[in-house]
Amino acid sequence: MALLSPEVREAVTGILRAAAVALAVSWTALPIILAITYALADPNDYYNMEKVIPTRLTLEHIRSLIALGAGRAIVNSVIVALLTVAFSFALGLPAGYALARFVFPGRDTVKLLLVGMRMFPIIVIGVPLTVLYLKIGLNDTLLGVALAHTSMALPFVVLITSSIFAGIPKDLEEAGLIFGLTRAGVLLHITMPMALPGLAAAAMFAFLLSWNEVFVASVLTFNNRTLPAFVLVQVAAATELIKFAAVIIMVAPALVFVFAARKYLVTMWGITLR
Repeated sequence: MALLSPEVREAVTGILRAAAVALAVSWTALPIILAITYALADPNDYYNMEKVIPTRLTLEHIRSLIALGAGRAIVNSVIVALLTVAFSFALGLPAGYALARFVFPGRDTVKLLLVGMRMFPIIVIGVPLTVLYLKIGLNDTLLGVALAHTSMALPFVVLITSSIFAGIPKDLEEAGLIFGLTRAGVLLHITMPMALPGLAAAAMFAFLLSWNEVFVASVLTFNNRTLPAFVLVQVAAATELIKFAAVIIMVAPALVFVFAARKYLVTMWGITLR
């Protein structure tokens, strides 16, 4: 590289960078593309050894999965994930702001305890949590699953929001107070708009954590299962094509959520959308 001219070196660097990006995208997208292709494949094409890519498509496998109860499970998962985001932010935003803006004894200990909450595998507390829920009447309810997911997402939401608020200059808030804004007005009109990209990332993390979680949802629910628990129980003995259809149903809502929040993420990373 040292013997090459700057123009050639820049071109080679650009090619290598593009190749690395293409490889990363292929590594992520290829399994999804294959799953979508086989989920829509006609059984005769799928089991035909001479055909690598099916030429005839059908929605029958998705219809079969919906008939098994996937539609209700999707609605349950969306409700639980949105409740998890709401609860996590209702508790995590004030805590994150306090950790970022105020100095008090034991602040570092609180952060360490938040991280320590994720030390124990969820399978260890599965049975005690079920017993507790049976006693208080939260077993087999979406609210109970959402509260359990909130306990899993809350430590990360607090730490993420704390880092976000710590990165916003305190001088801007003080300037807002000088010009007549109340503390609530400063938070609403100055701090929150600047923190919005990072908060979107935290919301995405909480949503996806709840959307993909399967153990708690399987243990705590029987009739009101979320989508991962439904797939684990109902699709395990199904045909391969129905399992591919389950992949689509699992991935599609999460992709929609990520796509909707992408502009906040690229703003946080300093990328401009055109």
